[in-house]
Amino acid sequence: MANFLLFLAAAIAAFLVSSAAADSSTAKVVCYYDSRSYVRETQAKMLPSDLDPALSFCTHLVYGYAGVTADSHKLTSLNTNLDLDQGHANYRIITQLKRKFPALKVLLSVGGDSDTDDKEKYLTLVETPEARTAFINSAVVILKNYGFDGLDLAWEFPKNKPKKIRGTFGSIWHGFKKVFSGDSILDEKAEEHKAGFAKLVQETKNALRPDNLLLSVSVLPNVNSSLFFDTHAIMNSVDYVVLDGFDYLTPERNPKEADYTGPLYELLERNPEYNVNSLVSWWLRNGISGSKIVLGMPTYARAWKMTSDSAISGVPPLVVEGPAPEGPYTKQEGLLSYAEVCTKLSNPNNPKGIHTHLRKVTDPSKRYGTYAFRIPDDNGDNGIWVGYEDPDTAGNKAGYIRAKGLGGIAIHDLSLDDFRGLCSGDKYPLLRAAKYRL
Repeated sequence: MANFLLFLAAAIAAFLVSSAAADSSTAKVVCYYDSRSYVRETQAKMLPSDLDPALSFCTHLVYGYAGVTADSHKLTSLNTNLDLDQGHANYRIITQLKRKFPALKVLLSVGGDSDTDDKEKYLTLVETPEARTAFINSAVVILKNYGFDGLDLAWEFPKNKPKKIRGTFGSIWHGFKKVFSGDSILDEKAEEHKAGFAKLVQETKNALRPDNLLLSVSVLPNVNSSLFFDTHAIMNSVDYVVLDGFDYLTPERNPKEADYTGPLYELLERNPEYNVNSLVSWWLRNGISGSKIVLGMPTYARAWKMTSDSAISGVPPLVVEGPAPEGPYTKQEGLLSYAEVCTKLSNPNNPKGIHTHLRKVTDPSKRYGTYAFRIPDDNGDNGIWVGYEDPDTAGNKAGYIRAKGLGGIAIHDLSLDDFRGLCSGDKYPLLRAAKYRL
């Protein structure tokens, strides 16, 4: 009897291990590749060949980004010289990576906050069957001609208005005005656009299904899910949904206040919706299976300029003065790649001093995220506050995905991870950390 019980316990243990392994093996790792990195300079320039070390970790590679033509409503390349065969043929080069990585699925993404010319066209397109048909037909042609495995609709809906910092009187007056005027209206035709986008999803899937092509939907940062996504209407037409639970605060949207940009859980005295768990919970409550939810995670940092008015403790939220100066590689104010952050972190063996390096503050609670900062010098200059993901927080988000039974993680994007291994010698440390914890 004792031997039988031991055998039974061993069998159950083996089953649990194999089940966990199966769950891990089916988790999606959706890797976004922003083609704009091709035209960056020096260490930030990313060529398709630089993707190779990442692709053994990725189940899906998403090429970003295509756009929409305002007059014809057709899907179009945003950089024809880079993407198409008459130029660098990046579309074809990327899809041909499947020869080396045959299990990889390569999708083309449209929108993604990268199509900056006349964003109203994304709303206009979903309003009529004719416009939707023009878009779908053009998308199918491009996908099939270039060998893509599917389409990602990273639709550019209007963003939530950023929070304004108000004094006591301002807060009272704002509350008084809301009694009469209500909250600001993002889209007067939101219900029409929600229904139209649901039809676009359904019709696109119907067009892709004969060729077994995939369809995903990306919910971009600061887009109100309840306004624009009819979950019950799209749930059977999407293979998965990417929820971009980050950039709740950015230097562009919130130039006077720095705070955690993508916390897992609600923070005290903050907007209760500015966190990953709130976003995920809404989609689960509204009928989307957890297995279809892929959680988006940024590889880049948001950086603000600290001033003499900023709290010297660095503890967020804190008063700041707009975006920090551009980094040496990405050359964009208020945005740093992970490599630009990790190479600035304090090193006790480095004598350069407090006004050169950043002090890193970790998150033992595993709920909010990591940040780093450097207080201003005596002249009030050189101060910086940075909110970002590191391998520990990437692992925490992967752990959250496992605990919630979600479908996987999306990396935004590979070019802003440390793809050259400048920090520790390991290439793609954030991608690796997320993959190993799924």
